[in-house]
Amino acid sequence: MSNIPEDLSYTAEHEWVTAPNTDGVVRVGITDFAQDALGDVVYAQMPEVGTKITANEVVGEVESTKSVSDIYAPVSGEVVARNDSLDSDSALINTDPYGDGWLIEIKLAEPDAVESLLSASEYEQQVG
Repeated sequence: MSNIPEDLSYTAEHEWVTAPNTDGVVRVGITDFAQDALGDVVYAQMPEVGTKITANEVVGEVESTKSVSDIYAPVSGEVVARNDSLDSDSALINTDPYGDGWLIEIKLAEPDAVESLLSASEYEQQVG
């Protein structure tokens, strides 16, 4: 069974989202289930800092030895950070999807946007 941390929110497209910090910023990545299905990640293309994004729109892609998968924005807002370590070590997505393998940080356009995402147990039912 995939690792599904209880303290994160999830999307049907296999992204995870942290609870917003005091500045209304969330961290986003792909789930353990997604990285396992993808296989060895060789490249991650992510939006630049300052990019305005809209929930459910494609904002990047992850390329693996098996396929290329789109990354969907789980929430609307502005990209305030991207994980530049992935440029040189995209395997972090495989080895630590909930830690060093994060993708981007988004300043939320709507403070309660995360509340509409899936809980850990709802996501687990989807992938179980």
